[in-house]
Amino acid sequence: MTHLPIPRRAVLLQSSALLLQAPGWSKPVLAAAAMLAAAGAASAQGKLPRLVTLGGGITEMAYLLGAHEQLVGTDTTSVFPDAALRTAKVGYMRSLSAEGLLSLKPQAIIATTEAGPPVVIDQVRSAGVSVDLIEADHTWGEVQRKLIAVGKASGREARARELMAQLDARWADAQKQIAQAKGRKPRMLFILAHAQTPSVSGGKTAADAMIQMCGGINVMTGYIGYRPMTAEAMASAAPDVILTSTMGVEAQGGVDKFWSRPELALTPAFKRKALVHMESLKMLGFGPRLPEAVLELHQQVMQA
Repeated sequence: MTHLPIPRRAVLLQSSALLLQAPGWSKPVLAAAAMLAAAGAASAQGKLPRLVTLGGGITEMAYLLGAHEQLVGTDTTSVFPDAALRTAKVGYMRSLSAEGLLSLKPQAIIATTEAGPPVVIDQVRSAGVSVDLIEADHTWGEVQRKLIAVGKASGREARARELMAQLDARWADAQKQIAQAKGRKPRMLFILAHAQTPSVSGGKTAADAMIQMCGGINVMTGYIGYRPMTAEAMASAAPDVILTSTMGVEAQGGVDKFWSRPELALTPAFKRKALVHMESLKMLGFGPRLPEAVLELHQQVMQA
């Protein structure tokens, strides 16, 4: 019996349909992505470039654009949608190796300026691979740049611009709803609790940006980056709400164990047990789910 080859259009449509069943993306974004994937499948011709995406938010863009079949590798932060977990992994985006990247024979690599080390990026470029480093400044502009970069590298620039219009509308709507909040802005503290010794976020981090975007005030602005959590710092900061990742809560043994840390007992947040957590990539990845993430955080913080 002779098996006829399946047309590329059918393959793309089928894989896109399976992808869009994954939970986590908003219905308007999924609808736009579905139309764009169908349009791309209808016009796909020739061999498309082999891609490696470094950063979970960037990888999400590739899937939304229907460019996931071009992915030959991703980094360990690329955990959404579930299909991304099954891609070849090149390690953590801040500690890459040239050998690992080049072994996948990519034609283009899309990453943020957080990827490295720099010597590895230089080695990969010297080997003739196109490397696009997107500035990671934790703004909506970063999300836009990621989408446009993936669209350009994958040969889907027009579709990226169309999807951007959908995302821009979602972002504007989220910001409008948050701006309508009345009363005092909540004083918030982000705790990075993945390790045994938690750290707290100061300024110029993704967590700091998210606190401000969801309508809060970061109580730790006297330094840049992260510092170990201490009882003295917690008492003087006096946060109303503690923000962390779901992974962080799990790493501490659950919500009750999280609150059992003595450093937190001196905070107003402890008295009210005001804890808000979200999946790490959605909250800090600055990908296409950012509008939904900031709005969800805002609503949870207001209710905490």
